[in-house]
Amino acid sequence: MGVVLQVGQNLPVFGDKQGEEIFSVGYLSPLGPMRIWGLTSSILGVEFGEGDVTLGHDSVPEILLVCRSQLDAYFRDKRQIFDLRLEPRGTPFQLKVWQELLRIPYGETRSYADVARKIGNGQAARAVGLANARNPISIIIPCHRVLGKRGALVGYGGELWRKQWLLDHERR
Repeated sequence: MGVVLQVGQNLPVFGDKQGEEIFSVGYLSPLGPMRIWGLTSSILGVEFGEGDVTLGHDSVPEILLVCRSQLDAYFRDKRQIFDLRLEPRGTPFQLKVWQELLRIPYGETRSYADVARKIGNGQAARAVGLANARNPISIIIPCHRVLGKRGALVGYGGELWRKQWLLDHERR
């Protein structure tokens, strides 16, 4: 199936276009608690959290459990490519940036300027950085693979120590 990014508009937090319920499930990663959000057919978000994470219950859609399993395989060095239907919510520009991030291979990095050039606007490095900061699907849409000028470790919503850990993990 591969990763599918649905182009959409900014939608309400508690439902999709058809009013579907949003579900969540927790995951205890090596980097701390995480929360996976989604619909019955797609992933809306993967984020780092603080404190206890409820791992879920029987009414969680299978795609969230598959996402959790794939994240676990990623952290155990058993998976480099995710196979999930993704539906992040953002502006057309953000979606374009996030789609480009999905093209950065495991273990490689790009600069914000590189991503800006790839999406056809070489002057948009700062806007790419802002789109990265709003990436709702951490790790799977690999914003951690984007670095500042001359490889500087800058800007990561999950904190820079996690970004460094993820980069080191993928370089092993």
